[in-house]
Amino acid sequence: MTPEKFERTLMARLKFRHLKLLVTVNEQRNIFKAAQALNMAQPAATKTIRELEKDLEVELFERSSRGVTPTLYGDILVRHAKLILAQVRGASEELASLHGGLVGRVTVGTLLAASATLLPVAIARLKKECPNVSIHILERTFDSLSAGLRIGDIDFVVGRLPRGAQGDGLDSEVLYHEPVAFAARTDHPLAASKKITLQDLLDYEWILPPQTTYLRQEVDEALRTAGIESPVRAVESVSILANRTLLEETDMISVMPDQVLRFYEKDGLLQRLPVTLDISPGPIGISLCEGRTLSPAANYLLEKLREVAAEHD
Repeated sequence: MTPEKFERTLMARLKFRHLKLLVTVNEQRNIFKAAQALNMAQPAATKTIRELEKDLEVELFERSSRGVTPTLYGDILVRHAKLILAQVRGASEELASLHGGLVGRVTVGTLLAASATLLPVAIARLKKECPNVSIHILERTFDSLSAGLRIGDIDFVVGRLPRGAQGDGLDSEVLYHEPVAFAARTDHPLAASKKITLQDLLDYEWILPPQTTYLRQEVDEALRTAGIESPVRAVESVSILANRTLLEETDMISVMPDQVLRFYEKDGLLQRLPVTLDISPGPIGISLCEGRTLSPAANYLLEKLREVAAEHD
């Protein structure tokens, strides 16, 4: 089938209820569960998908005893269905905001550097002014979040920007630059030391970002420059809560963004260790999908992030 014929078929046959069904079946991996979620009868859902497959002359889902799995054709259609539904949701939110005040839902991905203060403070300010806006936070690594960003599941990502943040369908905006520091619990065996070397830290287990993150790559590079290999038994985590608890309950040490450490230093939970790693302050900012128009609620959260970042010292 030619591109023109696919386009004619999609324009003539595809409706918004079809888009929603495709996305839900993809999420549930089960037509019966998808039909339940959409208050449809399973035979009607199955018939709709089979009719789409017949019209398009391709198989969208592979059926098995364990459920359904999207084919390559199904993956493409689901990806575009998500983008179309995201645009419709954005239009709805703009109309509702114009009619009765700012409303809507913002899905934001966050990296470790933004989790302690930047994002929470920005959300608190938004909610104070616009209580009808709902926020969904996803805390993962950038490579995981960027996939959702590209298909419209995530409005934007905030945190330490990776190398090459511009390009490949993404735009980025730097808010400020931030150093990293070594942290441990306040009564750690090294806490009273006035001078510590990197070699001293190797006597303890480390918590590090996953190897796929930009910060981890910088840490590994800085350690190699200092003639030290990265700890092989390190716990790899981007969970701010898990990292804090591990540091408080063990003799582990961690490399973390300065603002995260300051947050815990203020409450006396963690302590900065007097040793430095040769890493330049990294860019903290926002990653967005190139060319996509954000909803009013998402744009307002961006304004609040810029506002909080401008107060960063």
